[in-house]
Amino acid sequence: MKLVDLPESPVTCSNLIAGEWQAPANAEYADIETPYNNSVIGRVPLSRQADVDAAVESAHKALAGWRQTPLKERTQVLFRFRELVQKHIERISHMEAAEAGKTVGEARAGVLKGIEIIEFALSLQNMDDGAILEVSRGVHCEIRREPMGVCVGITPFNFPSMVPMWMFPIAVTVGNAFILKPSEKVPLTACILGELMVEAGYPAGVFSIVHGDRETVEALIDHPKVDCVGFVGSTAIAKTVYARAASHGKRALALGGAKNHLIVVPDADPEVTIPGVVASFTGCAGQRCMAASLLVAVGDVDHLIDPIVEATKQMNLGTDMGAIIDSNSMERITSAIDRAESEGITVREDGRKPAAPDGYDGGNWLAPTILDNAKPDSDCATRELFGPVLTIVRVKSLEEAMALENQNHYGNATSVFTTTGSVARYVSEHGTSGMIGVNIGVPVPREPFSFGGHKDSRFGHGDMTGRGAVELWTQLKKITTKWQLQSDANWMS
Repeated sequence: MKLVDLPESPVTCSNLIAGEWQAPANAEYADIETPYNNSVIGRVPLSRQADVDAAVESAHKALAGWRQTPLKERTQVLFRFRELVQKHIERISHMEAAEAGKTVGEARAGVLKGIEIIEFALSLQNMDDGAILEVSRGVHCEIRREPMGVCVGITPFNFPSMVPMWMFPIAVTVGNAFILKPSEKVPLTACILGELMVEAGYPAGVFSIVHGDRETVEALIDHPKVDCVGFVGSTAIAKTVYARAASHGKRALALGGAKNHLIVVPDADPEVTIPGVVASFTGCAGQRCMAASLLVAVGDVDHLIDPIVEATKQMNLGTDMGAIIDSNSMERITSAIDRAESEGITVREDGRKPAAPDGYDGGNWLAPTILDNAKPDSDCATRELFGPVLTIVRVKSLEEAMALENQNHYGNATSVFTTTGSVARYVSEHGTSGMIGVNIGVPVPREPFSFGGHKDSRFGHGDMTGRGAVELWTQLKKITTKWQLQSDANWMS
């Protein structure tokens, strides 16, 4: 059975600079391997300072004219981009699945979420973000939102289309020039998005792509003409990116990892809870910051946990769940499972060494794994494993569950499964995460509400997506006006 359309021959990526695809200056190249069978499907340049300089200079040159373009006209270009994304959704979805290891259905869902962000950006032309008031006799104060300038987006491997589209549609629509640095593990999807941005009619330099690695990222952050940085990835790197950007006086928002708590109480509805839990920890093979990787079982909930275990046994790799991004991640995840087992934690469902889907031997396949009776301070209960592993910690009361949640140094998401309103309200009010779910395993807000966590899941200004993204990619200008002296002037005039 064919699961995904892999490129027939390896694709070599180029940088998109000044509206043209350009080979990098003296860059090394790295192979792009598909997680489906670890074959090479492309090559990505590891761009260096000269390429970064060219991209930033092009963006800075384009900025002056673009920020003066009326919002309605900027929006019309984005509308054409939206139409092109919809037209090419299957092409984008298959390329994303090929390089990230997702199922095609998961990849398609990511594109559709990206389109939702585009549609929010399209609505900005109808929102009133300014204000003017007569603050005293003859004196008026006005506020208006203006673009930050040259913005950089650094995006992860797990959502090659969605996370970039969290950033650049809003950023360019409010008048910025934007440079995308996609993960070097998944650059091919970004190139398709770049093709469509050019076809949509964006002026040269308004949208650029620079491929590369850590050295490329550092050169972008350090560049004196870069004004704002957005990042999504692991917490360790998010801290570094934010600190580096802040040290240069730049605005930055860096979203990190998570250890999301999913609280299940005895009265939870099985029809909602069982599929909700399974989908949350197995979706995208657990490689997403919103995956519920820790189930906090309150009291006797075996009537819910047992069917969850059985449901994972019925899942098929390749169709119900995709692959792990690379062999290093496979080793990290399986070592964590090995360590948990050696500590006496019960392996209720063991996903190690599964049979690969027909025709995809050699891929990074790991089936759903469930670890039960873990201690609250166990490594698997506190560390983000970023794989399809659900750890279960058992507690006696809801108060104990929330005390455990409050100790979590991450703060992306907390969900509760219950049919009791007071329980839902208690968790909502006492949870310390930025996103709370009630009977929802992946509580990602829909537009115009913003995506963003708390604590070690978020560093910096604003949120990604929605109204918080408008705040991230813009700054307020205040204008105070007086045209003539008033006969009744006072000290405030």
